This record gives sequence, structure tokens and C-alpha cells, in this order.
Amino acid sequence: MNEPLVYLDGRFVAESAAGISITDAGFVQGTTIAEQLRTFGGSLFHPREHLARLDRSLQIIGINPGIARERLLEIARELVEHNHRLLAAGDDLGLSIFVTAGEYPGYSTHPEAEPTVCLHTYPLPFRLWARRYRTGQPLRTTEIRQVPPDCWPPALKCRSRMHYYLADRLARSAEQDARALLLDHKGWVTEASTANILLYRQEDGLFSPPASKVLAGISLAAACELGGRIGLRTTYRDVTTEDVASADEVFLTSTPLCILPVSRLDGQPIRSGEPGEVFERLMAEWNASVGIDIVAQAERFAHRE
Repeated sequence: MNEPLVYLDGRFVAESAAGISITDAGFVQGTTIAEQLRTFGGSLFHPREHLARLDRSLQIIGINPGIARERLLEIARELVEHNHRLLAAGDDLGLSIFVTAGEYPGYSTHPEAEPTVCLHTYPLPFRLWARRYRTGQPLRTTEIRQVPPDCWPPALKCRSRMHYYLADRLARSAEQDARALLLDHKGWVTEASTANILLYRQEDGLFSPPASKVLAGISLAAACELGGRIGLRTTYRDVTTEDVASADEVFLTSTPLCILPVSRLDGQPIRSGEPGEVFERLMAEWNASVGIDIVAQAERFAHRE
């Protein structure tokens, strides 16, 4: 088959044949737990860590997907193996895993709702960030705040992200191509939209907001581990916007892009406004750990035919 496969509710189907009910609670209420993974050379990056985080989120909302973690890993690898063969040599995939509460009772005639479980892949959209490795990513603060922990705990990774959408919309209206830097209701820095934030200061090393206030990032942990290889320790503490503005270097970390330098905050440059030495060293370590030149790959496949 020359079409990508999707795993949906117990079986592999062609991507063009996959469909989810319009009365699924994932659409109606946004009750969707999700994980995003990526491949390097066709192999999934830290899949066990992602699946462990998926389990934690499912436990928080009380959904049992009916699939053991090891079986889910087998499905993910089988799906990636098939779909990666359809790509051009050197390209890579994103993998989305999501679980919803199933049919929304208020719209459904089914007395018992079974969870919807889906895994699907997509060519990584390198066009969205490839040039930022060299130019840096501008950030903007807005009046949209991070969801407080008494609404849902930071450890819950879900797709209810209207605040990301609104914050990014405001950030882009103030500065083209900017992303939102989200603060909590006390004004502390939490994360960027869909990314953790990591700072470097020569006298402090690497530092990031406390784990109790943000979603535990798989790529953030990887960046901190790589930082240790080049002699940088990592601490976790409350971070202010002044910390971000005065840092020697600032980075975003997330699964698709790995690590990205930040160039500006609210229109003002971070140091020179250019990617710094620590970013280059961390990226070199990341390249060595996955066996791929991450920037070169992103630039090569930023515009696929």
C-alpha cells in the first residue's frame, strides 16, 4: 500500500478511510489526551518517556484506553515502519497519539462510551521553524495567562489549548512570526505555546521554571541531559520576564524542533539577538545523539514538492 496507515480503535486502516464520529467527546468537549513524538532516521525518539507521560495524563482524567503501554509501543513502531518507507530518503515523521473519552453521552444513543484511540503520522512540517535555527524565535507576552493548576494540573497533556491559540494570535498581531510566552496569574514565566523554555546565564548555567508549574517536557529533559555533557548544570526555579530579557541565551524545547534559540522578547533582543555559542554546542550534542544534522534536515525538507 502506497498510502500512510492510521491505527484507529483496534485496527490499521488507510489514512483516507480513517474517520471519527462528530459526536466524539474529543470534538464536543475537547476531552483529548495527546502525545506528539518524532522520528530520527525512522526511529522514534524517547517513545517510552512519551508513553509514560500519556499514562499519567490518562490516569488524571480516569480513562483506561484498553491497551497496555508495551502494546501501544508495538503499534507505534509498526505504524512508523510502514509510513516512513513512503517518505523521501532523509525525511522524518511526526507521530500523534491521542485518546478521547469516546462518544459524548449528551449527543449519543450509546449507553456506554468506549474511549477512542488513534495513532497517525505526518511528515514533519519543517517549514514552520527551519529558518529559526539561524535567525531565532521572537517571543511576546500577552494578557492571556496560563491555565491555573486548580483548573487542571500542569502534568495533564491535553488538546484543550484555546489559550495557546489566543495568546499566539495576540503575539503575532504585535510582531510578525512571534510566539507567545505564557505567564501565570502571579506573573511568573511558565512556558511558550507548545514549548518549554530554558535559559542560560554564565554564572547560573541552565535554568527553567519549576516542574510543578509546567508540563514535564521530554525534549527539555533531553536538552538538560545534553547540557550536562558540556559541563552545564540545570536548576529549576521561578522565572521572571526580567530573567528572560537579561539571560545570555534563551531556548525553546519541544519534540518536533528539538531546541530553538530565542532572539527577542517583546521586541527587545536577547543579548545580540543571534543564536549563541551554548545553542550551537547543545545542537551539536543533539545531532551526535540522534545521528542526524537536525538543522540541515529541516532546511532540506522545509519545502517538499
